[in-house]
Amino acid sequence: MTSASNQLQWTVSDLDGLPEDGSRYEIIDGELQVTRAPHWEHQDAAGAIYSELRYWSKKNQQGQAIFAPGVIFSETSAVIPDVVWVSAERLNALIDEAGHLSGAPDLVIEVLSQSQQDKARDRTAKRKLYSLQGVTEYWILDRELRAVEIYRRSAGVLERALTLYVDDRLTSPLLPGFSCKVGELFG
Repeated sequence: MTSASNQLQWTVSDLDGLPEDGSRYEIIDGELQVTRAPHWEHQDAAGAIYSELRYWSKKNQQGQAIFAPGVIFSETSAVIPDVVWVSAERLNALIDEAGHLSGAPDLVIEVLSQSQQDKARDRTAKRKLYSLQGVTEYWILDRELRAVEIYRRSAGVLERALTLYVDDRLTSPLLPGFSCKVGELFG
């Protein structure tokens, strides 16, 4: 027998009633996730990769990078990744009337926060969510290791393909011609 509390799930509609206190509210499979505003260096790394992707995207017109967008996968799964990139041919179909992405971006990027709970959420719960929703690539920027973990879709699941370090160049088959030195992403 399940109790009423086990059946309750948070929904996108519930987010409207939460305080606007600088916290980030996300829902993964009906479970509310609350995090504080990110660390200065977290935002710097997210801004750095966003700038690289935005510059590349404007130059070649193949898609668009967005900083900290709302991504609504369903009524019970809505997240705010640090950065996403969506191909030009898919972008208009994914934007809902409220201006949120309502489907899987081609690329999702998360910068790890300092807490072990946040790291586990990005590496496990969010990677699972992004896999189920059809994200093609998932990059995790690790400020402590000054590294980028690259996950690519393989047999319907985002699997770790490689880890790049400060002297490596970040490239992707998803982004032809995109390249940046990993070390430049970490101030």
